Order: sequence, then structure tokens, then C-alpha cells
Amino acid sequence: QMQLVESGGGLVQPGGSLRLSCAASGFTFSNYVMTWYRQATGKERVLVASITSPGSRTNYADSVKGRFTISRDNAKNTVYLQMNNLKPEDTAVYYCNADYKWGDVHYWGQGTQVTVSS
Repeated sequence: QMQLVESGGGLVQPGGSLRLSCAASGFTFSNYVMTWYRQATGKERVLVASITSPGSRTNYADSVKGRFTISRDNAKNTVYLQMNNLKPEDTAVYYCNADYKWGDVHYWGQGTQVTVSS
């Protein structure tokens, strides 16, 4: 059964850091581009960062460039999102997405809440 499970969310003060993880199972992780999205309350889901496999190319939303870093470990079937200097506007549910490199196949995780507040 294909599954993406996010973890690492929580409550953090402005300027703090969190590291999100997304563990994949049930499919060949290295064949998928991995992307983090986020969705704030009342807003659309938007791309935060993506990474190709084996990880030679990354892409970031302008709003997180220089603060967030996406990485992956194909041996552990896991993608990470290191978030530094967090701001209140980073508050959202963060979702992990897997896109098959050679076809129209997509998987989503259930999301993890990140709240940035003093």
C-alpha cells in the first residue's frame, strides 16, 4: 500500500526552526520527484519546495528561499524540509507529495501542522 507519512510539525516561536520528515512506503521512492506543499487556513495549497531524484535539482517558493532546505535520502525513502527563521506567515498544514517521473501518478501525505506564534 502506497503511503506518505509526514512528521515533525508543531508549535514554534518566530525565528525558530523545525525539521519536517516524510517517510514513503509501498512504491519505488527514487523514481519520484518529491515536493512539499503547504495550505494555510482559507487559502489554496501552494508549492514550498521540490527535489528531483537523486536530488540534483531543487526548487523553492520565493517566500522560503534562503530559509528552507529540502533534501532526500533515497536509502531511507525519506524527504526532509529544514525550516529556519520561521515566520508567522509560515503557519500552515504542510503536505508531502510524490510525482512519478515518467507518468501521471501522484501520492499525497495526510499533512502535518506547523504553527509559528509567540
